Amino acid sequence: MLQLLDLRRSVPSRQLGAPGPDEATLQRLLRSAVRVPDHGKRVPFRFLRIAGDARLALGERLAARSRARDPGAAEAAIEKDRLRFSFAPVIVTVIARLGPDEKIPEQERLLTAGCVCFALLQAAQAAGFGAQWLTGWAAYDPEIRALLGVAADEVVAGFVHIGTAQAEAPERERPDPAALLTDWTPA
Repeated sequence: MLQLLDLRRSVPSRQLGAPGPDEATLQRLLRSAVRVPDHGKRVPFRFLRIAGDARLALGERLAARSRARDPGAAEAAIEKDRLRFSFAPVIVTVIARLGPDEKIPEQERLLTAGCVCFALLQAAQAAGFGAQWLTGWAAYDPEIRALLGVAADEVVAGFVHIGTAQAEAPERERPDPAALLTDWTPA
């Protein structure tokens, strides 16, 4: 049962192509992704899909915004932003809803949204897709946030790029959990 978790790895978004999940499959992935710890049952997240021609339109807006942010930016950097959302056929933006809450701290709600991102990665891989969770400057830029309809009391927890891996993602060295574990003992 743990093998799927042990084999998890991100596929770089530039190595994701068609096909991506169809509507029914995406809904199934999201159904798994929402099964996360959620103190107070607040559902402190929502989804924004970026797919089809919307990916290219967003790329054009990112390139324009990148140029406005840094008029001296190299053309290669502008082109990187233009193509940022063009590879994976589906990008699910996980948006954390962090408005006022008297009982549940903001950090706990943000962590729930982060868990959704990770669960979506796991669900995509379990369904045979490759995926990568990214943020980047666009997740934090006020103009891009407004363009995406991210409210003042919301943050982008991640852009989860989903598609078919065009190459096998390389394994990377992982930390040794035994080296990270300590035991608390009373003084």
